[in-house]
Amino acid sequence: MDAGNNDKLKSRMENEARARSDDYLWDGSGELDPEVQRLEALLGRFRHDRPAPAFPEIVRERRWTFFLGGMRLFPVLATTAAAVAAVAVVMFLAYRWKTVPVTVAGWDVSRVAGTPQIGRKTIGGKDGTGRLGVGQVLETDTQSRASLQADDVGQIEVDPSTRLRLLTMGAGLTRIALERGTIHTYIWAPPGQFVVDTPSAVTVDLGCAYTLQVDDSGAGLVRTSLGWVGFKLNGHESFIPAGAACATRPMVGPGTPYFEDVASQFRAALTRFDFEDSTPQQRAGDLAIVLGASRKRDALTLWHLLARVDEGQRVLVYDRLRALAPPPAGVAKDGIMRLDQPMLDLWWNALGFDDISVWRHWERSWSGAAAPVRER
Repeated sequence: MDAGNNDKLKSRMENEARARSDDYLWDGSGELDPEVQRLEALLGRFRHDRPAPAFPEIVRERRWTFFLGGMRLFPVLATTAAAVAAVAVVMFLAYRWKTVPVTVAGWDVSRVAGTPQIGRKTIGGKDGTGRLGVGQVLETDTQSRASLQADDVGQIEVDPSTRLRLLTMGAGLTRIALERGTIHTYIWAPPGQFVVDTPSAVTVDLGCAYTLQVDDSGAGLVRTSLGWVGFKLNGHESFIPAGAACATRPMVGPGTPYFEDVASQFRAALTRFDFEDSTPQQRAGDLAIVLGASRKRDALTLWHLLARVDEGQRVLVYDRLRALAPPPAGVAKDGIMRLDQPMLDLWWNALGFDDISVWRHWERSWSGAAAPVRER
């Protein structure tokens, strides 16, 4: 046998021996290799002796399983999307159609001193402001003062120990009830649109600034510093121009206006004539004092007295007024004696205080409103 054949024989025998060794590795048959035996001894302690896990059969149509699962979720997703869309639409419409906030009619209130109150609420804190609405009451104690402002009406300064109520605001009329205390008003609303009720008279602004006081008995006093004021109760009228004052009493109404620089005996006699005299003799005596102390500018007082004296005394007032301020054309004595309203108005206008047609025009806008109030 030549060398080539020997090599082939040797190689085949080695392959067969290796195959027998491999059989041992796979199924334990065949010849045992010493090296393999040594490795088995070393690794035997890590031998796994538990049953092999059973795996489920792999589903071949995986993409259809996913699709069918998605189909089962579709109703849920569709409902959720519809709900989200509905909420979005509602929010959009609410934002688009929401109404613009409407400011409630009233006065802005600022604390000036102390602790004024609106109802039971004290105006305090850092800003010291509040809002007086229709029907609400503003009250100050002995240490408190407040300021009210309404852009379209004016400004009111409220003194201590004052109580007032906002009755009406809007439609060309603002009405306040001053039950007691003192207010200082600065009104820029058109004439006749700001009215203050007191327990004894109605005060009508005619484009002015004035101070109004009411005491605990209901008696009042108005003092005008700019323009003029109308004072009325049950047909009893008084017109108070700048520099003049007029008192009022419950059950009587406004007295006779006078300029505040009149002599003291003039004022005292006029007060008695308006509110105290109970006999014709007393009235005649006090009227004589007023007529005797009258100056030219006191034509204001005499013009008012024409309608307040007895018919027999009217001629005395007429003669004194004619001497101080002669009547204009169109005014006759007999007309004044019978209190002809157009003639009286003509004479008023000639006195230079203001045009009384303003009063006549605006009187209708407030004369039918609520009567003066009394503190409850």
